[in-house]
Amino acid sequence: MHIHILGICGTFMGGIAAIAKSLGHKVTGSDQNVYPPMSTQLQQLGIELTQGYDVAQLTPTPDIVVVGNAMSRGNPCVEYVLDKGLPYTSGPEWLKHNLLQNSWVLAVAGTHGKTTTASMLAWILEYAGLKPGFLIGGVVQNFGVSAKVGETPFFVIEADEYDTAFFDKRSKFVHYLPRTLILNNLEFDHADIFDDLNAIKKQFHHLMRTLPSSGKVIWPQQDAALQEVIKQGCWSETETLGGNWSYQLLSADGSKFNVLLDGQPQGCVNWQAMGLHNVNNALMAIAAARHVGIAVEHSIAALGEFISPKRRMELKADINNIKVYDDFAHHPTAIKTTLAGLRAKVGDEKIIAILEPRSNTMKMGVHQHTLLASLADADEVLLFEPDNLTWSLKEQAAAAGMQCFTNTQCIIDNLVENIAPNQHVLIMSNGGFNGLQQQLVDALHKTFNGE
Repeated sequence: MHIHILGICGTFMGGIAAIAKSLGHKVTGSDQNVYPPMSTQLQQLGIELTQGYDVAQLTPTPDIVVVGNAMSRGNPCVEYVLDKGLPYTSGPEWLKHNLLQNSWVLAVAGTHGKTTTASMLAWILEYAGLKPGFLIGGVVQNFGVSAKVGETPFFVIEADEYDTAFFDKRSKFVHYLPRTLILNNLEFDHADIFDDLNAIKKQFHHLMRTLPSSGKVIWPQQDAALQEVIKQGCWSETETLGGNWSYQLLSADGSKFNVLLDGQPQGCVNWQAMGLHNVNNALMAIAAARHVGIAVEHSIAALGEFISPKRRMELKADINNIKVYDDFAHHPTAIKTTLAGLRAKVGDEKIIAILEPRSNTMKMGVHQHTLLASLADADEVLLFEPDNLTWSLKEQAAAAGMQCFTNTQCIIDNLVENIAPNQHVLIMSNGGFNGLQQQLVDALHKTFNGE
């Protein structure tokens, strides 16, 4: 079967492409911006990519067109598909019917931590010999890919609450048929499609309705929004973080901690990750793995070899004892917890935070009054104001005594001129940030190593 994917370079749709290719289909696709790392991953799989949406790419006619949720009415290919009556579907619905229907799905939902927790869970299952499939919104470094068809019925998926397609405004996760469900947390986000937090809770309630009575929900009992979701209806078994599962920190940065189940010690996690948010993520993953029969001690051993996914506090370079990290920041809570983890790790050493408020919610100004406060653990903050921001970051920065730039090269020049050894640069954006990450690394190499 020939499958053509519109919007193929997003992490989710790129994963769909990789899975379809593994299942033996001919896969082609297009995107407005064909860019790494997804374009590289797809080309390595032998998937033909087209830049832009010229309708010529739909000749010869594919057997089905899978439409990404970034596509909207008015897009030339979308209009052509509708006018010609070509068969089409969404990515989540295609995945449901072609893979998930006959799988034991382990889904990870929530506002924060989905990619990291799903990566942990997939690695634990792999370490235990279950050879799972997975589709995750980032490159899982223990595997080197973001998606894979497994050799057993177990399939781990990052369960995103974003809408499915222009013709299906339900959250993507209602298509996923989970048997094991992690609910990490729930806050207001995606202001471009949700009016308020209650609208998101409704979608989470719809997700809960798809879980079988023999399934299991794992969630943090202190999360007020999730408490309300559970109260709306829960027909499955539950386990809670803060109830059944807890931890005892052995290092302030969360790199070493004891795991407790119903108050009983289960073993010690000693790993590369940092931050209390990742400790919580780990407990969720351990609990989910236990639901499919993996002993806690095996999960603990697996986490000792876990590598965080790309762009999740990824160490890009260590140059002259200057460490540069890349993090996929999209919400003040995530920014705050990430910085707190780094502060606990590095102590009094200087942290320089560079932030691009790029998510749709940030652009709309929903978090403008809490965003800069979330950067409090940084010693210095360099802000980048993109052209399409609907509010003035420069004004907020001036009031907070922070520097604000509209040119990424100026940020690089500022850093290179003032940086010193034993400092940490944390770059935060959920987009490409104009390639600033690699440009900064190259500039530091040139400055300190003459490369």
